[in-house]
Amino acid sequence: MLHEADLSALWITLQLASLTTVILLLVGTPLAWWLARTRWRGKPLVEAVVALPLVLPPTVLGFYLLIALGPYGPVGGLSMALGGKPLAFTFTGLVIGSVLYSLPFVVQPLQDAFTAISKQFLEAAATLRASPLDTFFSVIIPLARPGFLTATVLGFAHTVGEFGVVLMIGGNIPGRTQVLSIAIYDHVENLEYVQAHWLAGGLLLLSFLMLVAVYTFNRRFMVVNL
Repeated sequence: MLHEADLSALWITLQLASLTTVILLLVGTPLAWWLARTRWRGKPLVEAVVALPLVLPPTVLGFYLLIALGPYGPVGGLSMALGGKPLAFTFTGLVIGSVLYSLPFVVQPLQDAFTAISKQFLEAAATLRASPLDTFFSVIIPLARPGFLTATVLGFAHTVGEFGVVLMIGGNIPGRTQVLSIAIYDHVENLEYVQAHWLAGGLLLLSFLMLVAVYTFNRRFMVVNL
């Protein structure tokens, strides 16, 4: 059975993953659309920055974020100047780190979905005098539904499974910054394998079911549109 500390870690993890996914969709959608349509020569540079968390060790990203969010960093210092507190070892800091670390898992599926949309649909909407905003919401988004689903699931699942970045930024404060991945590590370190199995097995099942849902939906969407 799950202890009170495990339930607290579960709740913090779900909050973190949900909020991070919403922010990533809001930020990643226009960014992915721009990357899919722009012809700017500096596009590879932006794509490299977005994809950097895929190859950068989590502890490296976590270390520099810890410096930036700390009391002497640019972000943490600004927060203190505005009357707040340093963002390191806070839930807000976890959100910032999670957004940056999971960014490519949302942007890249959306970019691929936008790139796959034929220009004929955009031209047809233009001939009907649809505004760019109306075209985006009434034409682009419905056609890119598989990309949005994939981005949502990958962004959520990746945030749930984070370890190195959240440990560096948030530490291991029960009830405040302790997430499931860190709780599992604590149980293993204390030789509490039964509790570790409960948490790890639950995450394994959740990840598997989310991926099955994505593949099933995308397959049906492709069949419907054939």
